[in-house]
Amino acid sequence: MKLLFDENLSPRLVVLLADLFPGSEHVRDIVIPPSIATHASGPSASDSAIWAYARSRGLSIISKDADFRHRSLVLGAPPKVIALLVGNCSTATLASIIRASADLIARFDADPAATFMELP
Repeated sequence: MKLLFDENLSPRLVVLLADLFPGSEHVRDIVIPPSIATHASGPSASDSAIWAYARSRGLSIISKDADFRHRSLVLGAPPKVIALLVGNCSTATLASIIRASADLIARFDADPAATFMELP
């Protein structure tokens, strides 16, 4: 399974979890056409553009952002969405949570009916 880490997560997670999720990416590093890459709050990719990018490349979005949870419930998969239900914490803590959930994430990925998962 390849993950697309949302902008609210550290780009270092791509490297820290590369052994479990090779080919994963961070939103900061993706190229989205300028016509759809901005939104009112600044020059970052819009949720719609991130969604389309993940879908086109077979990535599952992992985020602390509730917007992707809502989008997943309305649109379904692909892409699949993994929501991290944690407050402010270190990148190392997030990596540990994701690493400890690797088997659960693999089962989620293998289930064709699954569209959304929460990690506490």
